[in-house]
Amino acid sequence: MKKYAVIDVGSNSVRLMLVANGKVLYKRLGTTRLGEGLASSSRLKTEAIERTANATHAFYQTAKNDGAEAVYAFATAAVRSAENGGEFIEKVKTLCGLEVEVVSGDKEAEIGITGALGIGDGAVLDMGGASCELVVKTGGKLIYKKSVNIGVVRLKDECGRDKTKLINAAIRAAEEYGATPEIKTVHAIGGTATTLAALTLGLTEYSGERVTGARITLKEMQEIADKLLNMPIEEIERLPCMPVGRADVIAGGAVALATIMQRLGVEKLIVSDRDNLEGYAIEKGIL
Repeated sequence: MKKYAVIDVGSNSVRLMLVANGKVLYKRLGTTRLGEGLASSSRLKTEAIERTANATHAFYQTAKNDGAEAVYAFATAAVRSAENGGEFIEKVKTLCGLEVEVVSGDKEAEIGITGALGIGDGAVLDMGGASCELVVKTGGKLIYKKSVNIGVVRLKDECGRDKTKLINAAIRAAEEYGATPEIKTVHAIGGTATTLAALTLGLTEYSGERVTGARITLKEMQEIADKLLNMPIEEIERLPCMPVGRADVIAGGAVALATIMQRLGVEKLIVSDRDNLEGYAIEKGIL
């Protein structure tokens, strides 16, 4: 049995996926908030680099201990947008020799839709920690892709839990997408979407299989956004399926998704647990 691993270094969390013979064995997540403070600074914080590099190193060791022949890693918006993103790359390399690829916004969009839809057509929206990608494929060809600098960590830093500020930030982001193809239904990937799906399904324990295919209408997204905004963070933390480190950003993510859906004319999201981890693995020929 040949095993391989992929590590996704995001702006809010680091994730590990182990695959064997073309099948996903498990996914694991650790919240390190690498993109903390990027809304007001162009540099990654030293402490954010340290904790995220250490988490990446730990996942690398886990993968090797579990028999991975090779470990691939990629980093997204926080690293590519920061002036000192190279410091993080070098820190990881020093710790464990792992080469981390910094992917562009376009590539992040491409691997996201590949992971979610495979060879199928459709639209994918990926709300991350520091960026949000929209990509559309028709007839097997990408006809639209764009990454804009909005994400749940940036929103927390810029807007806190102020609904008006959150909506205005999301409107500005939606305007950056410009003229998009008509998309009434969008596949949503990323931790914000999957967590919201788990909440709307009433899951007591997270299940990627049950989350994949879950539908959230615009009205439902607006309702859950308002509900979360009116809940104390301590109460959100106690909700089933709420990952550690996401309670203080989930409401802002819900507001942003609802606003972007409304501005782009999207009536419904179909959530997928399959995302850029799978897309990157497919690109590397291990899934």
